[in-house]
Amino acid sequence: MPQETIQVLDVVLRESPSWNYVTVSRSFFSTTFGHRGDIGEGLECWRGYYQSLRPTQMGLSLNIDISATSFFKPVTVVQFVLEFLNLRDASRPLTDRDRVKIKKALRGVRVETNHQEDQIRRYKITGITPVPMSQLIFPVDERGTRMSVVQYFMQRYKYNLQYTSWPCLQSGSDARPVYLPMEACKIVEGQRYSKKLNDKQVTNILRATRQRPQQREQSIREMVLHNKYAEDKFAQEFGINVCSDLVSVPARVLPPPMLSYHDSGKEKTCAPSVGQWNMINKKMINGGIIDNWACVSFSRIPPEEVHRFCCDLIQMCNMTGMSVNPRPLVDNRSANPNHIENALRDVYRRTTEMLGKQGHEKQLQLLIVILPEVSGSYGKIKKVCETDLGIVSQCCLPRHAARPNKQYLENVALKINVKVGGRNTVLERAFVRNGIPFVSEVPTIIFGADVTHPPPGEDSASSIAAVVASMDWPEITKYRGLVSAQPHRQEIIEDLFSVTKDPQRGNVNGGMIRELLIAFRRKTGRRPERILFYRDGVSEGQFSHVLLHEMDAIRKACASLEEGYMPPVTFVVVQKRDHTRLFPDVHGRRDMTDKSGNILPGSVFELMTCHPTDFGFYLCNNTNIQGTSCNYHVLYDENNFTADALQSLTKKLCNTYARCVPGLSTVAPAFYAHVKARVCTRHYMEGDGSTGELNIKLLGGGDKLVTDILVLFPVCKCLSFFSMPSFNVITVLQSGYWKAS
Repeated sequence: MPQETIQVLDVVLRESPSWNYVTVSRSFFSTTFGHRGDIGEGLECWRGYYQSLRPTQMGLSLNIDISATSFFKPVTVVQFVLEFLNLRDASRPLTDRDRVKIKKALRGVRVETNHQEDQIRRYKITGITPVPMSQLIFPVDERGTRMSVVQYFMQRYKYNLQYTSWPCLQSGSDARPVYLPMEACKIVEGQRYSKKLNDKQVTNILRATRQRPQQREQSIREMVLHNKYAEDKFAQEFGINVCSDLVSVPARVLPPPMLSYHDSGKEKTCAPSVGQWNMINKKMINGGIIDNWACVSFSRIPPEEVHRFCCDLIQMCNMTGMSVNPRPLVDNRSANPNHIENALRDVYRRTTEMLGKQGHEKQLQLLIVILPEVSGSYGKIKKVCETDLGIVSQCCLPRHAARPNKQYLENVALKINVKVGGRNTVLERAFVRNGIPFVSEVPTIIFGADVTHPPPGEDSASSIAAVVASMDWPEITKYRGLVSAQPHRQEIIEDLFSVTKDPQRGNVNGGMIRELLIAFRRKTGRRPERILFYRDGVSEGQFSHVLLHEMDAIRKACASLEEGYMPPVTFVVVQKRDHTRLFPDVHGRRDMTDKSGNILPGSVFELMTCHPTDFGFYLCNNTNIQGTSCNYHVLYDENNFTADALQSLTKKLCNTYARCVPGLSTVAPAFYAHVKARVCTRHYMEGDGSTGELNIKLLGGGDKLVTDILVLFPVCKCLSFFSMPSFNVITVLQSGYWKAS
């Protein structure tokens, strides 16, 4: 069933709404779909719906879902600037920093002028003047007569400009600019804000659109009736008939995996109940050891409360199975949030000197950081700690540190444990010994891979590819990870396998797959005999292209290690942003839903809704109010998986995520890769993210690569990043041998 045919019919069904609504990718938005909510900083939330035509086992199916996104509020530019910058006094001049923010936010936005009653003109903003309006002078005729913008508007339009200390908007080219006072312009309605939203805005959108499953199902039904597909003339011309009711599909619920903990010094097991479990009367299966730690607070919390919080947190770490020195290496320090980098470097210097005096070669193992009350410093702290200083950090919000509860302290302890090399839980050891389907039969390595792209507006920034791989066969709980910068918005991972030329050694094989295979051999003493590759973030139109390139890279990486080495590979694409919404057949039935009203965790759908020819399934594994699920496409399978075996293994991997107790909806290795790539994109890019340079600090003499996801196991000892004219390449130098001694 050719993809082009599906695209043609999809275009037919999108033609009518494209005339009536604002189109954003595959979604349509309008103010007629419901109340537009204010999300802050001059933006508002519009409601709409997602629509996509897909081939399924039932034939062609139309996927409809409720959606929402951010738009500019149709207000004057002055009002937008006041809200965007959170200003109260419009009379004060804008700083250079404010001007850069406004220029970045308004570039490309269409405005209409309101200083002429008889006519309204529209312009597209290309920039902002570097000087205030009162100092802006331009030629008004061919004789070279020059006049200020303020004088021109008074003389030409009898319009008295008030915000003369603010810069002007600029339209047109630099050679022939058009200057527009902000107070004389209004933002045209219906323009989507495509830049990255801050955390508060994202929260406001989620609050405005969150619905219980029964409400969401009703909203989708109402949207389908509102669209009146039966009256769509374009659909009629092509003979397309859309049923107005949802489709009922069969499902089954996979049993929860048994998890191992420690209890009173003995290993005990627990089974998740409706997808959830807790740490009550349980201890970590392998607790980390921390001999030296420190704390720095950038908040306004009194020092005695900071001390109390640290004591409570360390006590919780020890209660849950870790071994942590109750006393910090140096006294807790409070610092000004305006001098974050200096404070972090000072703590690093003091602790290094203290350890040196004690004759220890170790470095600081953990730095607890209490964030400032004002948001925006988390990324800077992570970047300094993990790319410059090379120390493990745990950030805490001041409102949690001031009033910590037991549940919060337990969650932080779980994060700290995996950051220092411990393990919180594993699949039941007896079950592992008896055999995890597919994994325990022969040495098996499980990969997760993803590419994260820079936010809209940063056209010169690199995309970041991340690949993680399991290292503790047969239990599959610890992962090593590597990252690589590659050309802007390129989805194919470029550095899975690479060959570089060395003047002395000739051709040198490298790349992330090869290095992770070597690391697995060193860790387990066995070479991987099977490969399972979970690939995140690939759209259906890219399936064949990504499969062809990345499978070839995996094959070449294996062949470069040993002649004739070709372990069978299963290549699975994970689509976690799938818009397929799955609802219980009967809402409210306790045996069919969780406490949120969603279908039960572990529900698998493999009939009717999946691709007609490809091997795939939907898996819902977490409890959330949105009713989301992950779609798994098996693009290539040399291991001859049965549907039951792959579904069971995937569900178990969803329950091995180390940083929280409930299971994930996404398979753990793919989620690790996603978070690793996202963290590098958001926090580790040099400058403003537009240079595309990426630097990582190696810990302990090059022993660990620290990221925000520190459950990832230490990377290879020799890892260097270097900059190229157009993009960055990660080069892994050979360290050790493929064949274990």
